[in-house]
Amino acid sequence: MDFSFGIITTFGNESNLFKTIESITSQNIENYEIIIVGGSGKKYQYDKNIVHLKFDETTKEMWITRKKNLIIEKSNFDNIVFLHDYVLLNQDWHEGYLKFGNDFQVCTNKIINLDGTRFRDWSLSPNNFLSFDKKLNQKMEYLIPYSERTLSKYMYISGAYWVAKKDFMLKNKLNENLTWGQGEDVEWSHRVRKKINFKFNEYASVSFLKQKDVYFSIISQDNLKLLNTRTSLLDIFDKILIPFRRFKKKKKFFKYF
Repeated sequence: MDFSFGIITTFGNESNLFKTIESITSQNIENYEIIIVGGSGKKYQYDKNIVHLKFDETTKEMWITRKKNLIIEKSNFDNIVFLHDYVLLNQDWHEGYLKFGNDFQVCTNKIINLDGTRFRDWSLSPNNFLSFDKKLNQKMEYLIPYSERTLSKYMYISGAYWVAKKDFMLKNKLNENLTWGQGEDVEWSHRVRKKINFKFNEYASVSFLKQKDVYFSIISQDNLKLLNTRTSLLDIFDKILIPFRRFKKKKKFFKYF
């Protein structure tokens, strides 16, 4: 498998960026490229596997959607890995994807926070605006078991890290009207989950170089059963009420980065 690694960064994060790049190069991948968007790339200008794209941070503050779309446009390989400059590939990453294979459009794997806990790696969306949201929100029960494979229509993929096919991403780019902290990953996930099922690679993992705020807890067995037994008719009825719920309660976005 060939990979394009797209790293989102900015000035002042050079130390973390170096560690992220080192975690990629140590995987011994035969064909790969690293695309750095933002910050300074002078240190890597002579590395044939690394491309640095300058980015004017003053155009629009925290415009990460544009940065990610640039990665899509400039990538040369079929598999694009989107990651921020605080994400490290663990030693099992490359072998894990070779074992997992190519059968996916959008994929994620274990994401480990600095303290060793899960970080939104296989997660329900907090903004479905369906009747079960209130029940899940009581204890922020949005993390689902890694073995669960049937809930894509209720899920979202964290923008901190994910893997996707280039052809799919060219047809389903990030919404550049949104910036960091405006739920751009939730909006994108809601669009694409209508077209595909998200895939989870249980053989690979990544880790964070810094602690990210943890809002989500693991869903209870009762609530998981509730989701798995919902009928299509109930989903249709529930969705009719979405505009009313949005009007009644101001939409709440989480900062995924």
